[in-house]
Amino acid sequence: MMTQAFYSGISGIRTHSTGIDVITDNLANISTTGFRGYNLEFTSLFEEKIAAIGKNAIDSSVGVGSRVQTSSMMQKTGSLLLADRSTDLAIDGEGWFGVQGANEPIYTRDGTFSFDANDDLVTLEGLHVLGTMAGNISANGILTAKVDETKLGNVNAQEKLRFPSSLTYPVQPTTEAAFIGNVGVNTEAITMGATVIDAQSNRNQLRLEFTKNPVQTPPGTQWSVTATTQSLDGTTVYDTRTGSLAFDEAGALVSNTLTNINNNGTQISIDLGSGYTGVVSFDTPTVSSSSSANGTIAGELVGYTINQNADVIATFTNGEQSSVGKVAIFHFQNDQGLERLNGTRFQESSNSGRPIFYTDANGNNINGSKVMNYKLESSNYEMSMGLTELIILQRAFDANSKSITTADQMIQKALNMHK
Repeated sequence: MMTQAFYSGISGIRTHSTGIDVITDNLANISTTGFRGYNLEFTSLFEEKIAAIGKNAIDSSVGVGSRVQTSSMMQKTGSLLLADRSTDLAIDGEGWFGVQGANEPIYTRDGTFSFDANDDLVTLEGLHVLGTMAGNISANGILTAKVDETKLGNVNAQEKLRFPSSLTYPVQPTTEAAFIGNVGVNTEAITMGATVIDAQSNRNQLRLEFTKNPVQTPPGTQWSVTATTQSLDGTTVYDTRTGSLAFDEAGALVSNTLTNINNNGTQISIDLGSGYTGVVSFDTPTVSSSSSANGTIAGELVGYTINQNADVIATFTNGEQSSVGKVAIFHFQNDQGLERLNGTRFQESSNSGRPIFYTDANGNNINGSKVMNYKLESSNYEMSMGLTELIILQRAFDANSKSITTADQMIQKALNMHK
């Protein structure tokens, strides 16, 4: 039994020494972004029965030491700390960012990302971040469609998020222009205008001049309108169209023959409304009219940012923005089963299962957890808990060391008794 006490103490020293190693590693990474702390789980070794004497004796046993059974990853989310860049991301909830390793994807909670010299989204080590490209960039660097939010693709189709350093937002000529205003009831001419875009990305002026007809046919009033498209400085006129308007006795527009005009090669549909929804003729002081027109001039890329939907947003000199990709958030059936590469990097294993995406009610893939930009997740290990555990493990280590010393002294006394 004295020998057993000796070896039990040794096993206790070994297990608690391992426990101290784990806790000190947790404490050493208390400031590591995205670090996942670990807890050790201990178990006893096989027990040895003590011989029972007598008919009614109770069988009993004595343990022969302890061993480390496993280490378990702490799952709670660390504190979210403010960061300087939109590319600094934190996951508010479960899930993992994916980055491309040498041979297979690596999963991490460390969202310290940035755009490199090639405008690829990468980690500090230069590993490419995985996600879904929006597919709206042509081979020659033209944005083919404005996208509000990129739809997440299949989990096995995630790719490196790589974007062109030069990207052009194409011109979108004006095709529709609408006007709202009051021409009054007097004979003086009334003008309204709108800025319109032609196919050459020029800002032009669409000008409407309303003139009350000298001969009126009651009830209501009749007007003529002349529409002109011209350059902003007025030196070049592209087209002139005329039309007729009729208002009823209450001032509502009942007919209009001016429908469209050419703007340096692009037809514009002119909407003057109907009834009281657009241009009217009221016997009240005229007020400033209003107009709206679609169309956008061309723009060049200003840069890329990431929003809270994890979309990569391209911003252009014309003020327009478009999503061009989305950072993916991967999930696993068993996060504890992930194979640890270091405190912030993991890879899938047979225990974790394959990565999956969550889906919404319509079956569309979604990230499932909110992504916070301008934030980073700190270590999820608490220093106060670590220091407490360290004291407990140190005292257990000292106690096991003392049991070895005691067993050794008892063995020495036993040997001396036989001399």
